[in-house]
Amino acid sequence: MSAGASRLPEMERASDGGSRYRLRDLFTPLDTLLVSGGDPRLALDAGDRVNAYGCAASPEPEIWNFASSTASTISQAAYDRAALAREELMHKCLFDEVEIAFDARCEDMRDELRGHLQLSPRVDVVFSPSGTDSQLHALFLACTIFGARPVTIVVGADQTGSGTSHTARGHHFSSMTASGVAVRKNAAIAGLAGASLALPLCAAAPGIAMRADADVAVLHAVEATIAQGAPVLLQIMDCSKLGWRAPSAACLEEIGRRWPRKVQIVVDACQARLVRRRLRSYLDCGYMVLMTGSKFFGGPAFSGALLVPKGLSRSLDRIQGIAPGIFDYAGRCDWPIAWTALRSRFERRPNFGQWLRWEAALAEIGSYYAVPGAFRAVMLAELAAGIDSMIALSPSLRSVPAAPNMAGVDDEEFAHATIFPFTLLRDGKPVSIAETAAVHRALARDMSEAISGSAADRQVAAQRCLIGQPVRLERQDETPQAVLRLCVGARLVTEAWSPDRAEAQRNVQHILDRIAHVLVKIELLLDRGAGAAAPVKSAFEV
Repeated sequence: MSAGASRLPEMERASDGGSRYRLRDLFTPLDTLLVSGGDPRLALDAGDRVNAYGCAASPEPEIWNFASSTASTISQAAYDRAALAREELMHKCLFDEVEIAFDARCEDMRDELRGHLQLSPRVDVVFSPSGTDSQLHALFLACTIFGARPVTIVVGADQTGSGTSHTARGHHFSSMTASGVAVRKNAAIAGLAGASLALPLCAAAPGIAMRADADVAVLHAVEATIAQGAPVLLQIMDCSKLGWRAPSAACLEEIGRRWPRKVQIVVDACQARLVRRRLRSYLDCGYMVLMTGSKFFGGPAFSGALLVPKGLSRSLDRIQGIAPGIFDYAGRCDWPIAWTALRSRFERRPNFGQWLRWEAALAEIGSYYAVPGAFRAVMLAELAAGIDSMIALSPSLRSVPAAPNMAGVDDEEFAHATIFPFTLLRDGKPVSIAETAAVHRALARDMSEAISGSAADRQVAAQRCLIGQPVRLERQDETPQAVLRLCVGARLVTEAWSPDRAEAQRNVQHILDRIAHVLVKIELLLDRGAGAAAPVKSAFEV
């Protein structure tokens, strides 16, 4: 008998039974594991086997993906890495306890993520099943830092994840936690519940545009809250569902000068559409940062992380009581190994789905940063110019204005937009929210049977494609409107890169051709009313 075969029964007898069952879980089909360990948004529809974002658990290269502001289908390379990682962990578990081997692998991933993002080893990484879970982790840490429950002020509350309205108040954002605990959505989480304040980014005036007084609104909200004697957890936006960023760096500097040690800033960078230099500057300022591997980087939904500067993590050594509700939202392996006092309070509860989704995301992140920075910048600029032009030329699309003065000296490849929001028009007027949602769903399906035009039209209609889910926007004295989004993600850059300049240029043109194809399909759906025939279930950002 081999050493591995004799070791397994010994490990089982030495455990309380939990290790045996968790090892058995690793033999679950990979597709099932990849959608496990998350909230109900990950569940696959029984019919078409896609989640609420229209994505399957395994690669679907035939689908064109321009939906990285929402969620992406998993690539073959990312899927292969997840499969290999599972095999390697299985092997290690033959010689060590599951929790020990899993913990070591999570720590390796922290090192890898810091390496890709060029972060100091002093930056700690807290993994989670989603960016929404990471918001709760940030709130929990802020409570620890202040020794009291802060008031959460959310900048861009109208353009962040739908769960933020709940997590900002320390309430459950779903009916089931990633750890499998049934809860009541919007009910208070024990020890975390408190007050929050939402600051929208859309201007109050008619139309869709970013408010010009964002800095003033943030300063006023912080000042008023602190005047009432409460500390503040200020969640700022970089960047929103429409690609906007607020408040300004000058505003943040003023907050630091006026209210030192009374405001803890957490950056919503879940879209990951910021350069590494600005990410480092946030952490150097003592801000926590929320990010995911499943938006710009294109890993499978969901994979969240909270980046914590070392100065904040030191306060955890003095931790006393722990909000009991946080135990439903984290296991021991989610916290860095260095946080021994905090980790000791949590259960050993490996989340294999969360881990494998991060393995997949790291494959995408590594591939993106392996592409020369000059090419990344030039390509994203070319795509931005091409997409802007195509939307402007379309009679059925109206682009949403970009936020003013968004680009800065530290934006590098993100000096140009990577999210392109637009509304749908018919006879020059916006179509209904319901039809916008229906068109979005129809884009992901073969609609050739619904199009009675030429063979060329039916070929266009047959192509399945994903774009960013509709964002519902409330507007002053106007009917609410839905905005769709074409998105450029890291995988497009990775797949287009070639050291041969001519080939790389052909690859970029090929992407632009596909985007043009998507826009033509939208035109056909609107012209024929075919979008209205598609179900609207789960069409909105969830």
